[in-house]
Amino acid sequence: MDTAELTALLTPEGLRLLDDTGRLTSTDDAARAVSRLRAAGHSPDLVAGVVGQARLRVRAEAKFGPFADRMLFTRAGLEQATRLPIAARHAGRFRDAGIGSVADLGCGIGGDALGLAGLGIRVHAVDADEVTAAIAAYNLAPFGDGVRVAHARAEDVDLTGVDAVWLDPARRTAGHAETRQVASAEWSPSLEWVFAVLGRVSGGVKLGPGFDRAQIPDDVEAQWISADGATIELVLWSGALAREGVRRAALVVRGDDAWELTAPADSPDVDTRDLGAFVHEPDGAVIRARLIGEVARALDAGMLSDGIAYLTSDAALTSPFVSTFRVREQLPVDTKKLAQALRARGIGTLEIKKRGVDVDPAVLRKKLSLRGDESATLIVTRVGSKRLALLADRV
Repeated sequence: MDTAELTALLTPEGLRLLDDTGRLTSTDDAARAVSRLRAAGHSPDLVAGVVGQARLRVRAEAKFGPFADRMLFTRAGLEQATRLPIAARHAGRFRDAGIGSVADLGCGIGGDALGLAGLGIRVHAVDADEVTAAIAAYNLAPFGDGVRVAHARAEDVDLTGVDAVWLDPARRTAGHAETRQVASAEWSPSLEWVFAVLGRVSGGVKLGPGFDRAQIPDDVEAQWISADGATIELVLWSGALAREGVRRAALVVRGDDAWELTAPADSPDVDTRDLGAFVHEPDGAVIRARLIGEVARALDAGMLSDGIAYLTSDAALTSPFVSTFRVREQLPVDTKKLAQALRARGIGTLEIKKRGVDVDPAVLRKKLSLRGDESATLIVTRVGSKRLALLADRV
């Protein structure tokens, strides 16, 4: 969305037209809407704004649920926005720390500010992009004087009187449509500036889950977060927002439920052991936080192989921090023999998990030519230099 489209859209007529247009779930829906709106005499800028927003609102439902129908977006802003349930959890940490006001430095479309304002925390939100700041102001307008939104660089904001900061440095090229990821040296604001702010003001900074661990300051709490099986972000917490004695945390969120594993440092892996009755795959947040050892000890499990994130045990114990599979049997690794074995067992639906081996599950599934009414999970990995194919069932 450019300035002309936003200007045309932010009128009573434009917003009514957007609401009346409703859901556009496909390219064909969008094309028909364009033709209909142009035939009705609406300007090209208004038509582009309405149709673009109608499509983005459909995509935004995954992050914002029913609130998406009353919000505006840019494509890049939606890609980078925090899911609203996760933003609410972040906001809860600010509230529980007694924080009354937060400077959201790089607010994007306002996803995190929504969570903060929803808990009654005063927010001063800024974004360096004028269109994005205007959209954030629209999305946050229902909170009235509790939220101020400005078009400004994070580096230029006066933090006097602010209790804490929230930072989400731009990790992509500027723009409202297609973007690309950039190296940390090109982030805006710079990582050096972000860490300097965290060193003097309580706050949190949202980063990608694959952020270089060597760059994590020693005096912050590093919390990796997964949502419904996807590892989505790393948050570094400082000052009053960092928990005493916690330097590593893995927060696992599934639907409305959440579990967290914390430790004062990386947890050493446990020893390897022979294949048992169960194989456990740690959640991505646990792996990123290097807390596999904590989970393994709770499950009385060992590593299946050094350096590979699979655990194995004989005890029928489960944990929210792992996916557990009951091992049926070991099958041949050779693709032709594996296909024969699966067909003999009537397996037509196969989930393929792999670690430590160069296997493309989609390519392998095609080669296996599956048929049958049964379902199972195939775990392909290695122990030392030996490949292993395990037929298993999710527990």
